[in-house]
Amino acid sequence: MPISSAMLDLFCGAAIVIGIFGTIIPNVPGLLLSWAGVLVWALFATVLKYVLPGRHLAKSGVPTRTIVFGSLLGIVGFFVVPVVGLFLGFVLGVFLAESARLRGAGPAWPSTWKAIKAVGFSMMIEIGTGLIILVSWVGAVVFG
Repeated sequence: MPISSAMLDLFCGAAIVIGIFGTIIPNVPGLLLSWAGVLVWALFATVLKYVLPGRHLAKSGVPTRTIVFGSLLGIVGFFVVPVVGLFLGFVLGVFLAESARLRGAGPAWPSTWKAIKAVGFSMMIEIGTGLIILVSWVGAVVFG
């Protein structure tokens, strides 16, 4: 049975709480366990950042070959254009692959627009996760 997002959230939350209690209970790792819970949760969010938009694109009718080409051009863009190259490369890759497949720039725009939305969704996942981590850290600093 694959682990669901809610199950992982509960598991990570339990690890964090047990870690907090571990600061007063002998033989429980304490903050190391809390740190591991946050790390697992953040890694899962990073995986979701790539999987969910890709799945949405595939359901929208964008071919897998187009998504792969966009991803490869995104990797190249990551190294060529600092900060935004991954996203620019991905969108450009989708546009080029769809232009070639559909034989024209005009028909490629719907798929490209879906890719732009997918990139935005990916950014929202990452920003949201980062904000949750930041709020947690601020809470620990202020109230800890």
